[in-house]
Amino acid sequence: MRKAILAALLISAALVAGLATRFWLSPAPVADEPRPATDAGNPFLPASAPDYGWPFVRGPTYDGHSPETNLADEWPDEGPPVLWSRTLGQGYSAFVAAGQQIYTQYQTLTGQYVVSLDAETGDMIWQYRYEMAYDPMGLYPGPRATPTLAAGRVYFAAPSGLVGCLSAEGELLWSLNVVEKFAGQGTGFGFAGTPVVRHGLVLLCVGGKGASLVALDAHDGSTVWQSGDDPASYVPAMPIVFDGREQVLGFLENAIVSCDLATGRQLWRRELSRGYNEHAAWPVYQEPLLWLSGPFQSGSQLFGLTGGDAPGVKVVWQSKLLSNDVCSSVLAEGCLFGFDLREAQSKLHRPSRGVFRCLDFASGKECWSTDRVGHASALVADGKLILFNDLGELILAHAETERYREFARVSLFGGEINWTAPALHRGRLFLRNQSRAACVYLGRPELLERRRGPPPLAARDIAQGGFRDLTALLGVEPEFAFDVPSRQWLRDWHLAGLALLAVAWFAATTVSLAVRAARGRMLASDTVRCTAQAFALLLGAAGTTALSLWRNDFVFTWPVCLFVLFQSLVDQVQVRRNASGAGSSRLKRWRGGAALLAFVGGCAGYYLLCRQLSLVTEWAFLCGFGAALPISLVRQWLAHRPRAGAPVQAILTLFEFSAYYWFSVGLLLWRCQAT
Repeated sequence: MRKAILAALLISAALVAGLATRFWLSPAPVADEPRPATDAGNPFLPASAPDYGWPFVRGPTYDGHSPETNLADEWPDEGPPVLWSRTLGQGYSAFVAAGQQIYTQYQTLTGQYVVSLDAETGDMIWQYRYEMAYDPMGLYPGPRATPTLAAGRVYFAAPSGLVGCLSAEGELLWSLNVVEKFAGQGTGFGFAGTPVVRHGLVLLCVGGKGASLVALDAHDGSTVWQSGDDPASYVPAMPIVFDGREQVLGFLENAIVSCDLATGRQLWRRELSRGYNEHAAWPVYQEPLLWLSGPFQSGSQLFGLTGGDAPGVKVVWQSKLLSNDVCSSVLAEGCLFGFDLREAQSKLHRPSRGVFRCLDFASGKECWSTDRVGHASALVADGKLILFNDLGELILAHAETERYREFARVSLFGGEINWTAPALHRGRLFLRNQSRAACVYLGRPELLERRRGPPPLAARDIAQGGFRDLTALLGVEPEFAFDVPSRQWLRDWHLAGLALLAVAWFAATTVSLAVRAARGRMLASDTVRCTAQAFALLLGAAGTTALSLWRNDFVFTWPVCLFVLFQSLVDQVQVRRNASGAGSSRLKRWRGGAALLAFVGGCAGYYLLCRQLSLVTEWAFLCGFGAALPISLVRQWLAHRPRAGAPVQAILTLFEFSAYYWFSVGLLLWRCQAT
């Protein structure tokens, strides 16, 4: 019996020692961490440095830094060589790279995919479809998270919360939906938690009760631990080391928390805010200092981690400077480099407003700022800042604290807003936006001589979009264009629409009276109605700009135009139907066809314009026409009654518009509440 007890104690001691070695004592990569490449040497790394590639969205050290050297100090006038460019579907996923392959996620109308491409040519090696397309016609279509490479596997996450693991050949090994399993909250715009793989654990910020942070087994997806009760946000989990102990940070909706990596035990929690407060930009950590930045003009703050029996954080400094949103800052030369967003949030329809700043990390004091960079993602390599801004410009600048100095600049993806961070691997920078991807060579020219693939292109050979800032059409741009309009706004817009329709009918009636005074007879009722519709169409188109400027608040009247086009279509269809049995002229049939084309074209133009301007109402007011149809038919029936003159037609038109408007609003509120 004693021997059995002694043997059990020895086995337990061995297991504890093994766990300690695995989680705390071993500095070398283990089974589920990035592996060094086994192919030919990397001329962009020091001879003794292992080549881990770019296995994570923020690089091999989770901080936007690359160990690569031998990058060119200047570019030709036409920009650096573009090794390849190709079309790619929707999505905000960045590239990750290992050896001769790169990986990202994208979607088409047929679904969402993880794809592996040849790093040198851009040719597809394999792709794996994992879900239906996410919000393909919405403001933010496509996957948000970036794949992660670890031990020859590819880990991915979908906006729905699906997390999965693929083999090197693109075969599914396991998957589960963490939002459903752990009842995750806080990611209403879609789950964006890029999986973090550390010591055999897949770390995720999920935001469920008892599951703010979750660790899954990297081999089979089973739950290892779950911890905390805070709702999540959009920043992935972040592994750090403090006092020789590995921890994982969760930058959540209202708090920053730290958990023990091995057990999930929460070490400390710092509340940051209350209510809705999204976070998308990564923290910056340099032991023992942790820097956080928030959106909505909230500025940034530096904490110092404390150890001992009561671990926690203490405030070192707070500042209104450097509010990050979708683009994260980097630390270099003892300073923070990043874009200070001076608006409530980034804009999808135009460049975001603010300045690019350099702050002293220890004190928070500004070293310099410039408006020449724009809203840019930043990487640090070879003593340089590699910046890719939302206008699609690639910029090479000095990572220095005295002043902003720029090496070179070139436009690569003009015409679209670009929010995806670049990835650097073997002197190649991999870039993408919502339609294209490209590989740009940043190394010294002599290192490019022996390469396979097509001849390099110039930046001007990449197809550029036709971007135009149409914000002036709104009169007053809504600060939170992506959010559901307030109830007060919805009521005001309805009243504005009714007023414009009433003015249009009054103007048409006035024209009819003027004609009678001049010619001795009134205009026909159909002519008065068509005149009123023409006036309403013009007033609805111009009303958003004019009324918004007059009230100094956003007033949305474009739904009036959609309603008038629908009303005109119903009227023309009814006229054609009534006339077809009586041998009506070809002209009346053409008028029906023209009304149909005008309606379809107006709906398409409305949708594209709202999408360009990032208005959440882009689809809602295209869905309410059916609610107005019964009143339209009643109005048509009364139109042929002698006592149903212009006043009756005008009143019924107001009821028609109200039915159309509030049904559309109801759909918008229902859908947004459901998501």
